[in-house]
Amino acid sequence: MIGAMYCEILGNNLLPSVRALKMGRGWVFQHDNEPKHTARITKEWLCRKHIKVLAWPSQSPDLNPIENLWRELKLCVSQRQARNLTDLEKICVEWGKIP
Repeated sequence: MIGAMYCEILGNNLLPSVRALKMGRGWVFQHDNEPKHTARITKEWLCRKHIKVLAWPSQSPDLNPIENLWRELKLCVSQRQARNLTDLEKICVEWGKIP
């Protein structure tokens, strides 16, 4: 994925979610230092949209709260292999139960 595609994803998902959740202007966006996140096109897009971005130290995945979720998700999903749509739906329910 490149910066332009990342910006498109943010435009199609982040901004509508912010509006739907009525978050106003007091929120701060967090992403890591992946190249697509630090690309000039991404930085310019975020600036044009007046999105505040949390400064993030490089090489620090341990600071990202989502990293804890990936471990939990791997454990839940690896224990339940989907063989059909019903199985997949059950796995999705497991995802919804993760705090």
